[in-house]
Amino acid sequence: MANLVTSLCCVVLAAVVVVYAQKRTQLAGREQYQEIGRDVTMQCGKLDNNTKVSWKVNGTDVMAQHRLEGPRLILSKVNLHHNGRYSCFEEPAGEKRDYISLYVGLPPSKPIVNCRSNNYPKSFYCSWHVLETHIPTFFEVDVQHNQQTLDVNRDPVHKNRCRVEFPEVFSTSPYKVNVTAFNALGKAFTTHSFEEFSIVKPDPPEGVTAKPIRSNPRRLEVSWRSPSTWPDIESFPLKYFLRYRPVIQEQWQHQVELSDSTSHIITDALAGKEYVIQVAAKDTEIGTWSDWSVPFHATPWIDDPLPITPTTEVDTPTETRTSPIPSSNAPQKAEPPVGRAARVFTFFSPLLLGMLLLFI
Repeated sequence: MANLVTSLCCVVLAAVVVVYAQKRTQLAGREQYQEIGRDVTMQCGKLDNNTKVSWKVNGTDVMAQHRLEGPRLILSKVNLHHNGRYSCFEEPAGEKRDYISLYVGLPPSKPIVNCRSNNYPKSFYCSWHVLETHIPTFFEVDVQHNQQTLDVNRDPVHKNRCRVEFPEVFSTSPYKVNVTAFNALGKAFTTHSFEEFSIVKPDPPEGVTAKPIRSNPRRLEVSWRSPSTWPDIESFPLKYFLRYRPVIQEQWQHQVELSDSTSHIITDALAGKEYVIQVAAKDTEIGTWSDWSVPFHATPWIDDPLPITPTTEVDTPTETRTSPIPSSNAPQKAEPPVGRAARVFTFFSPLLLGMLLLFI
């Protein structure tokens, strides 16, 4: 009897475990992807076709255009707004039976690949891009040269970039770079072929500076450094291209190609005008010109203005005269100066007149 009870308990326990495991499996959830503009059908677990269910998206009622077919939810012409977590509930108890994370996006377009060597002859790098897919997209890269597969070092930061070491120098055999893009909605690939000499492109020169030359109002002394990424300037020298213009002008005043020198004197600058100066670099034999350096601004020598010397006027001595104080603010008529003899005659004239009358 005891053995029978024990067996029944084991059977019941096993049934409970199975039911629990089924529910856990049903609620494990899953991801589903669909292309923009298409209809999507989501199935509520493994419920049969006669089961009635209700759906919610991100915890709220489904408001988008849809229809229900038993345990299935069908959304019409989905777009990015349909992204979300869809949960289904078995009626009438409202028990949650499943949930689906819906991601709407696009299959990848054909990758566009560009390759360049900025540290020739050590290595080259390739980068690629596809149109926005809105869902996780991954890439596989394969590089071939002389029927050999080369090691590809994927960039740890930029998933759309890799670097490959040159297996040899001055090779005339083409390189082939195969890039495959894939995601949950599809895949696409492209093959990019090139010859070694065509992808050599240095980085722009560094440390561009310009300074005026004393007492030379039309000259500027320009200097720069070769790019630090260029590994062997002695064996693979660079030549340079200089351009400059006044800031007030849009067109470049002059553009000149230089040898491997890292300095140049501008002799035709406009006096007193601020200039913008840029330099580009290129391998002397192969490849293409670099991008332009960061613009540098400089102004030719401006002489200090001569000091203003004050003009000293010689004062001419003048006779000091006393004038009577005017009785009003009205302009006064100037009086002629009176000499000393005239003043004496004026003083004695009454006395002389009296003496003359006595003698008469």
